[in-house]
Amino acid sequence: MPGLYARDQGDDVSLGEMLSRDNRNMAQTVWKGHLTFGLVSLPIKLFTAARAETVSFNQLHRTDHSRVKQKLVCAAEGVELERSEIVKGYEYEKDRYVVVEDEDIKKMAPKTAKVMEILEFVKTDEVDPTYYEKSYYLAPEEAGEKPYALLFESLRRTGYMGLARISMHNREHIVILRPSEKGITLHTMYFEDELRKSESFTTDTSMVKDKEVEMATMLVQALAAKFEPSKYKDSYRENLRAMIDAKIAGQEIVAPAEAQVTKVIDIMDALKASLASLKKPAEAEAEKPKVRRSGTA
Repeated sequence: MPGLYARDQGDDVSLGEMLSRDNRNMAQTVWKGHLTFGLVSLPIKLFTAARAETVSFNQLHRTDHSRVKQKLVCAAEGVELERSEIVKGYEYEKDRYVVVEDEDIKKMAPKTAKVMEILEFVKTDEVDPTYYEKSYYLAPEEAGEKPYALLFESLRRTGYMGLARISMHNREHIVILRPSEKGITLHTMYFEDELRKSESFTTDTSMVKDKEVEMATMLVQALAAKFEPSKYKDSYRENLRAMIDAKIAGQEIVAPAEAQVTKVIDIMDALKASLASLKKPAEAEAEKPKVRRSGTA
């Protein structure tokens, strides 16, 4: 769809550099430009919407606990190299390389290195979430708040998402502009040839009986709840931090209990037992003994 694009006004930096900057400040802008649809143009900014949290470890020498440094060594000469002595190389045959300079790569950058162009709009339910790669918030600058709100509301009411093309650090991305709860979220998207498709990844539903599906559906409905992501925590990360705190305090490390997996002998019996052990909060509340108070039932 012509006439809908964003112009990059920032420096030519890699996506990794963008993320590195953003990791130091979650709200730091990683890209600025203009988003245009039709004759409407608005200034926007892009910043990371999510990042993984992990427990990081350093490599130490076992005997004295000093940090271990990695050196860059030439395989042929055995000498240590400075980073300024290193260039990029593409292996076109076994152990044969062609040197590619940064300037060579910049010359090959397509027009989407400076322009984010909306190609088309697609229905939200047509895009498999497997295609989603990284997430960013697409926010307006003060001067673009009204046209931004117009685009956001149009996407929200129609159920469409925008597909755009942009180049970032040696590769071209297809990105999705999706209306989320409070604004437009941008997702970089995997290309189809990047998905790891497997012929063996199929499901034979002919082996299940209608009664089994009915019982399994009841179990799904019994476990149904409103999506509240704050309820879920990374227990592995919490256990690692607890272990580290215990080591610092010189305390004994207590391993968490292992999960017990029940061997399924008959799937219908397992489904029935699962349903019998589950009670929705409303049902559990209804079964609580009632306490009579003076003047009330």
